Amino acid sequence: MSVGSPRLTDMETEGGAVRIDAWIWSVRLSKTRSAAAAACRAGHVRLNDERAKPAQTVRPGDEVRVRQEGWERVVVVKRLIRKRVGAPVAVECYEDNSPPPPPREAVAPAGVRDRGAGRPTKRDRREMEQLRGH
Repeated sequence: MSVGSPRLTDMETEGGAVRIDAWIWSVRLSKTRSAAAAACRAGHVRLNDERAKPAQTVRPGDEVRVRQEGWERVVVVKRLIRKRVGAPVAVECYEDNSPPPPPREAVAPAGVRDRGAGRPTKRDRREMEQLRGH
């Protein structure tokens, strides 16, 4: 047996089902398991077009939809894993069918003041608001 990071087969489940919050966390769709569970409780996670509870089990072939920061990730489960893995390995565990993320809005830079210039005057504030389009 070699020493080092475990292989993917060491982390795969033999039983055939994993909790959805644990799977979302292990394939890096969520930063923490508690955040994944909170997203499930808040209704941001759907499993096969139904609201998912954190303890609900996921199986290969299931479609998981996770709403994050204004857009939705749509993934199909290919492989079940129970421990968090690196990003290159995590991508092998699902098929991403997500639409492209919305483009970031170009935000005009607010009026930048020199450091130590003090509070803006009423005239400075009006000029900054005019630059922002207010």
